[in-house]
Amino acid sequence: MLKEFREFALKGSVLDLAIGVIIGAAFGKIVTSLVEDVIMPPIGLLLGKVDFGSLFIDLSGKHPSSLAEAKAMGAATLNYGNFLQNVIAFLIVAFVVFLAVRAINRFKREQPKTADSKVCPFCQTGIALLATRCPACTSELSPGDPERSEGSLR
Repeated sequence: MLKEFREFALKGSVLDLAIGVIIGAAFGKIVTSLVEDVIMPPIGLLLGKVDFGSLFIDLSGKHPSSLAEAKAMGAATLNYGNFLQNVIAFLIVAFVVFLAVRAINRFKREQPKTADSKVCPFCQTGIALLATRCPACTSELSPGDPERSEGSLR
C-alpha cells in the first residue's frame, strides 16, 4: 500500500496540482491586496468616503459604533462590507483565470485527424480501417481502402 501511495504522490499530475495550489494561494494574496488596498478605496471615495471593510449590520442590539468595537464586545454582526470585497476579489480571480485559459486554448494546436475507420460501401456503417468484413452486413471488404475512409469526399 505504501508503494502504491508513493507512485500516486509522485505522478506528474499530482505534483502539478500541488504547484498550482501554492501559486494560486500566492496569487490570492496579491488579488486580496489589490482589492482591499487599490480598488476599494477609490470606489469608497466615489460613494461618499465609505470604507467597505467597516460596513456591518449589528445583530446583537448593543449598537456598537464600529466593527472593531463590535468585535471587542463580542457582538454578532453581518459584515457585508467584507463580503463585497471578497466578491470583487473572486470576480477578479475568475476573470484572470478566464483570460489564462483563453490564451492557453489559443496556443493549443489542433491535432490533424487521421482516418482510423472507413465506411462500408454496402450498408454505410463505420468500421475499422483494416477490417476485411463488415460487422453489420458481413460484406467482404479490402483492408485499408483509402477511397472508403470516413474522411473521404469520394
